[in-house]
Parts: sequence; C-alpha cells; structure tokens
Amino acid sequence: MRNNTLRQPPPLPKAARTGWSRLEPEAPARELTPHKGRRRRLTARVSLRGSRGQGGQCSRRAPPRLFASLSSHSSEVRHTVPLEGRKQPMASKAVLGTLSQPASPPRPQAPLPPQATGSPVSIFVYDVKPGSEEQTQVAKAAFKRLKTLRHPNILAYIDGLETDKCLHIVTEAVTPLGVYLKAQVEAGGLKELELSWGLHQIVKALSFLVNDCSLIHNNVCMAAVFVDRAGEWKLGGLDYMYSAQGDGGGPPRKGLAELEQYDPPELADSSGRAVGEKWSADMWRLGCLIWEVFNGPLPRAAALRNPGKIPKSLVPHYCELVGANPKVRPNPARFLQNCRAPGGFMNNRFVETNLFLEEIQIKEAAEKQKFFQELSKSLDSFPEGFCRHKVLPQLLTAFEFGNAGAVVLTPLFKVGKLLSAEEYQQKVIPVLVKMFSCTDRAMRIRLLQQMEQFIQYLDEPTVNTQIFPHVVHGFLDTNPAIREQTVKSMLLLAPKLNEANLNVELMKHFARLQSKDEQGPIRCNTTVCLGKIGSYLSASTRHRVLTSAFSRATKDPFAPSRVAGVLGFAATHNLYSMSDCAHKILPVLCGLTVDPEKSVRDQAFKAIRSFLSKLESVSEDPTQLAEVEKDVHAASSPGMGGAAASWAGWAVTGVSSLTSKLIRAHPTAAPAETSAPLRPTPEGHRETQEEGRDTAEDSSFADRWDDEDWGSLEQEAESVLAQQDDWSSGGQTGTTGQASISDHKSPDSDWNSWEAEDSWEQGWQEPSPPEPPPEGTRLASEYNWGSSEPSDKGDPFSALSVSLYS
Repeated sequence: MRNNTLRQPPPLPKAARTGWSRLEPEAPARELTPHKGRRRRLTARVSLRGSRGQGGQCSRRAPPRLFASLSSHSSEVRHTVPLEGRKQPMASKAVLGTLSQPASPPRPQAPLPPQATGSPVSIFVYDVKPGSEEQTQVAKAAFKRLKTLRHPNILAYIDGLETDKCLHIVTEAVTPLGVYLKAQVEAGGLKELELSWGLHQIVKALSFLVNDCSLIHNNVCMAAVFVDRAGEWKLGGLDYMYSAQGDGGGPPRKGLAELEQYDPPELADSSGRAVGEKWSADMWRLGCLIWEVFNGPLPRAAALRNPGKIPKSLVPHYCELVGANPKVRPNPARFLQNCRAPGGFMNNRFVETNLFLEEIQIKEAAEKQKFFQELSKSLDSFPEGFCRHKVLPQLLTAFEFGNAGAVVLTPLFKVGKLLSAEEYQQKVIPVLVKMFSCTDRAMRIRLLQQMEQFIQYLDEPTVNTQIFPHVVHGFLDTNPAIREQTVKSMLLLAPKLNEANLNVELMKHFARLQSKDEQGPIRCNTTVCLGKIGSYLSASTRHRVLTSAFSRATKDPFAPSRVAGVLGFAATHNLYSMSDCAHKILPVLCGLTVDPEKSVRDQAFKAIRSFLSKLESVSEDPTQLAEVEKDVHAASSPGMGGAAASWAGWAVTGVSSLTSKLIRAHPTAAPAETSAPLRPTPEGHRETQEEGRDTAEDSSFADRWDDEDWGSLEQEAESVLAQQDDWSSGGQTGTTGQASISDHKSPDSDWNSWEAEDSWEQGWQEPSPPEPPPEGTRLASEYNWGSSEPSDKGDPFSALSVSLYS
C-alpha cells in the first residue's frame, strides 16, 4: 500500500479562523508537517482538542480502545482533496483534532462524493508503534470487521486508510457515550425514555452479532458505544471480536488492564467448569454497561452487586445479566422480549415510535395514518435531536413517497419549529411546494390553515411561480371552507405577490367572490381581506378598486359584510383623495345611517364623523391638502395599512368576531335580504337576523381589526372533507340547504359571464343604484337609537325618511 503525503496548508485569514477558534485549546494549533517521498496529497488544518473529553478537558482516564477518536464531537469535513487514484476522498492523517477548510482551495476537481461535500464524520486513528505487532494485527482485524458489518445499530463505516504508519477509519458523525451522557446531565438530565431506547439498540446489535453472525463482541462497555445526532446509540469497539464457532481461533488478548474489570467471573476459573452459552460473556458485559449508564464509571466488579440508580423495572433483568451462573444469562433476543413486556423498562411510547419508524416502509396505509395522527401528541416529550434528525426525515419521506397525505402536516410543522431558518429552507420548503400541487382537498385546506407557520421561509419567486398558481384554484372550489381559507391566505401571500398576480389576478377573484359567492361569511371576509391588503396595491388599482369594492359591500344582504364595507373605508382612509371622500364615500356611508342593523348604523355614523372631520380640517387650512393626500398616489407600502388602522382605530372594528358568532349560530344559513340588496337572493337562502342582538357586545369589537380572528366555515367542512378527498371531484358540497354552486365548476364559462357582468367598469367601478325597500322594511324613525325607554315623541328624522322613500 502506498503512503500518503500531507501538505501543510497556508495560514487561515482572520475571518476563516473565527468559527474555528472556539475549538482551539489554550495551546496554539499545530500544523501537519509533510512527509517526504509520499505521492498522495491531503489538505487539512488540525485543532489539538480531541477525544480525551468534551470541551477540551481531559477525562479521568483514557478510554480503553485501540483506535483513538480524532474528535470527541462530530467534526465536519468542510473540504478535502481527493487522493490520486482513489474513487473516494480520504480525510487527512492527524493525531487529534477537527478538519476545516483551507484559506486557498485547490483547483476545481471532479464532483466529489457525499463524504467530501460537507457531511459530518468522525475519524478514528491507530498509530503503528515498534514492538506492537500483536496489537497492530488486532487493529487491522477490527478495521476489516467494521468495514464488512452493516447493521442500523452498529457504527457505520464510510471510508478508511491503512498505511505502514497508521490506520484511519472514517465513520458517521458520532459522540462517545460517556461524553454524551455528561453533556446531557449538565444540560438538565437524561430522560429514561432516551436511555431505554439506547439500551434497546445496543441489545439489538448484540442479538444480531450473536444470533445472526455467530460473533462474540468481547468488548461491550461504555467506551464501545457511540451516539449520533439523532440520539441513536451505535455499537462500536470491534477491536477484540472473534467467531463463536472457533474457526478463527480464540479471543484475542486485550493487553489493557482497564478492560479486565468487564470480564465475567467464569473467565478466571481455570477449571473450565463454569461453561455458559456463547452469549454469556457479552451479556455480563451488557450488565456492566447498564450499571455505568445509570451510576457512572464502574470502579470494580464487586460494585455490580448494588444496582444503585438502575430503575426498578429494569433491576430484575439486570440481575439476570450479572448472575454468577453463566447458563442463566438470557439470550439478547429474550432479554429484549422480557424488557418489552407490559410494565417493562422498554415498554413505552418512545420505543414504540422508534420501532414503528424502523418498519414504516412495510406498514399498511391505515397504520401509517393512525401513527402520524397520534405522533404530534408525543413529540413534546421526545428529545429535540430525535425529532430533528429522525422524525423529520421520515415525515418528509412519508409524504413524498408514501402518500401519507395531510396527516403529516401537523407533526411536520411542530418539528419545523425546532429548525433554524437555513435548515427549514433546505429541508421543509421543497416538500411544502410539492404539497401545494397535491389534489387532496384535506391537504390543501390544512396547508392554507397552517401557512402562517412557514410563510416567512418562502421567497417571492417561489410564491409567484409555484405557490400562488395552485392556491388560486381554491377561489373556484365548490367547498365553501376551501374558498374561505383561500381568501384568508391572501393576507400572508399579498406582500410577496408581484404586480400581475396582486393587482390583476387576485382582484378578479375578489370581485367574483364579493358579487357571486352565496356564502355571506366568504363575501364578508373578502371585504375584510381587501381592506387589510389595500396598502400593497398599486396606486392605479387602489383608485379603481377600493371605493367601488367597499361601496358594493355596503349593499350586501349579509349584515357583517356591510359592516366590513364601512370598516374598509375607515382602514384605507389615507388612500382616498378629498374629492373622492366628498363625492363617492360619504354618500354611500350616509345611506347606511338607515340600515336595519344597529351595528351597521353605529359604524356608519362613526365613519361619517371621521371623514367630515378630515374634510373640515382641510377646509380650514388648505395647505394641509398635500399632507393629507400624500399616500393617494404613492407606491404600494406595507406600512400604510398600519397607519390607516391607527388613524381610525375606533372604526377598525372586529367584524370578523361578529361574523364568527353568526356562523356558529347559523352554520348553514345563506344571505338574508335587506333594504338594499345587491342582487336577488336565491329562494331558500334567506337568513332571519335577530333584531334584539346585544349591541353592547358589537361595540366592544372596536380597535381590533388586526387582532380578531376571521369568521370560519371550517367546522362545517369537516364532514365534507371526509367525503370529498379528491380536489378534482365535482358535485354537491355537504352543506345543508345550499344549492349546487354550478358557476364554480366551470371556470371558463364562469369567467366569460364575469367579464360581461362584473368587470371593473361595470362591477366595482360604480355601485349599483339603490332599490326601493321591500314591503315591511322598518324605517330609521321606528328604531330606538339610544335611550333604553320607549319614546312617544316624534322623531326629527321621520319626515326626512318618509320623503326619501316617497
């Protein structure tokens, strides 16, 4: 085997040392010196901090293993140079330390395999010394064993290098168990759930070696166990492994005094009468490992007689492991069965979750659905590393390749809260983008409901090209709940939409919903949404749309929609010229002072007084006109909406709260006819409003435009979603008393009629002329406007009201 040449890297610049300096000990970093006559080259910079303990502190005693770990934590290979003549790159030789990127990278090479592109790894090294031929042969045998053994619970081999001076083994990124336990104790303690699963994995690895491979590990102890990023325990330390069948000779001589205390007592019996099973010695050492996990380093073998802090549910099984008779020590497989029995140490939700995830590929679809539905409840009690590095990949895989559907969203977003912005963007967002193109209705509506949790990670190009084109289909859906959630989602998407999508495409859909949707809450929420996103619209779109849209809302048969129209005017007050306030807005608001609903009248009077005050201030001081109209022709600005809300806070009432109450009271009712209907209301869709509604409750909603929740049709749609899972399926919705919304089934024909009836010029451009009220409509003079006692005095507005309708 040819030797390797190590090239000394150039000094790192100050910026490059910043992230690496925290790994340095007090002594300066040592550079690798080149070896003469070596042909292959590696580049590395090595820190002296290594495997003796976490944080650079030496442990009480060196770990009893042949191979020393280059780093006690997961060291990241940021850049490596491929070895000449090798298919995969090999990390550099070093005594201790971590590898980091050199200041001057080499010339571009061919694409590197995954091991060389930033994946975290751990490196183990054995230095060949004169006179240690026996130990060197043991190390080479361990190298070969680790390279050929593949099991989820055995340390995963990635690459290796063997020279006449040393042996290198590169594995998955792991931390020695002793260091991991110490860190967890310092961070607040380790839960029994984690320990139960970790021991389960080690016993399972031993069962694989003994029962499937007929191999004796012969080195089970704390120093032979490692932990990866997900908290998974891995069995390593294969230095002294030998065949149970005796075909490869007897067990190798260890030569380390520290390992003798883990030997079972029968090995000291020269008579050979205490002969046990092939697994007996390893199960004794497993008992030693259990004692150390709960009580710390084992001082001597006699300490095993006292269980110490070992949980009571595990003590009986532990005693079987450390019994003097080797024949009664259980097989690893039987030990697992005993611990998994009801009430056993390994019979808990965490172990069950891990076992299910390991076999998820062979589970039935119904089993997966039930598992993911119950997973969210358990995530809070699971370790963070486990959620990030094991649960999250399984959730993403389950959606992409397992057709898990909407049930993965709740646990996915819960785990997503543990990720950094960079991790979220890299791992979760690509899958979420694919979800929006899914045809499952339940998936679509849950994505819209949870959008607030991931909208900050979406960039504008992604929203406009991959998200919005799929979301707008919800405006045409026959399911009212999906249409409603689509409207609500525009509050989050609007700041990221481009000119065409926001000012053209979205406004067309809003015009359609406000004029033709048969659900009053949807028409109301469309108006509310338009008022909140008005500041994002272009100046020309604001001038063309807002006045007409809010004027149309004030003539809606659904009372909360009329309130929303008034509040829309108030929230966007700074976007209108004084001329529009006087000629277009005030006449509309004045018409609402005789509305049958007192909540509408109250908001109308407040808005009128505010607009009149604004006009009066400009009339008194015309120089204020430019300041008052500064936002009218300004470009879209996210801050303008907040200014509007604060200026007219009294008018920005929580209409959504009122809408929500109405929906809960009448979940399937359709719009009712009022004194000035916008359009004929279909028969069977009239809603009777209670005239005695508590007006004090309505007035308490002031100043909460941005805080209140929307009205919702979600509860009504639960049964619908259960029956209609296919986005493409047509037909009736599950709403009682609602006719088929046929105009939502055929977008092409619907847009043709919309262009003729509801274009900006004929739809939102000018409000429809008021129609005379139907018979039986009460005039404003018939209402008690303020006093709690009935009044027999003539109303000063009665004559005016009669003349208006004569």
